[in-house]
Amino acid sequence: MRKITHVLGVPFDTYTMKEAVDRVMSFLSDGGQHIVCTPNPEIVMEAQNDKELMEILKASDLVIPDGIGVVWASKYSEIKIKERVPGFDLTQNVFEKIKDTDYKVYFFGGAPGVANEASKKMMKKYEGLKIVGTRNGYFKKEDEKDIVADIKNSGADILLVGLGAPKQEKWIYDNMRFTGAKVLIGVGGSFDVMSGNLKRAPKIFCKLGLEWFYRLITQPTRIKRMMRLPKFVIKVLKEK
Repeated sequence: MRKITHVLGVPFDTYTMKEAVDRVMSFLSDGGQHIVCTPNPEIVMEAQNDKELMEILKASDLVIPDGIGVVWASKYSEIKIKERVPGFDLTQNVFEKIKDTDYKVYFFGGAPGVANEASKKMMKKYEGLKIVGTRNGYFKKEDEKDIVADIKNSGADILLVGLGAPKQEKWIYDNMRFTGAKVLIGVGGSFDVMSGNLKRAPKIFCKLGLEWFYRLITQPTRIKRMMRLPKFVIKVLKEK
């Protein structure tokens, strides 16, 4: 049974990383189709003004806190989030679980060539992992039918979609039933990290909950998006 807490109206599962991975594995074997979302404070703030995104988050089967700010905000709720569960780390742990099984993965998103390079790196890192297709995230509306057909024909069990929020969540919600995938996860810019194009924050930043700060100093262009963080803090304090 899911144990949910809410942060500014967005429902979050209060799982540990291990519990979240086990949940994904159960999705793969239950015969259904499942959406996994990985909101950080920026996405939570986006959902305040995007009703469609908010409804998708509420309808998803697993919503994990991809941001230390969400964990902090939950301390004002009756049910608290146990730990941060980054979407990137979730996928890495799932890869470790399925690398010697028949489960298949498809990478969709990122700049041209990035998903393909990411797939090569991941299959080398997790020997036995089956990545059966890739497609970059640059496409027109009329291309969607072919993209969905390629995913379905690949027989992928897990579809990772890296189109950025909220585009990836909306794409997953609209196209899930046509893909044939059992688990569909919005992974943001994870393909850039998997491919080696972008470095993750050093462990000390992650441990201190300062990964957002590392991204800011290494990617100054994110400043506009990062301005949502103080607004998030103020809104949480005001509501609690």
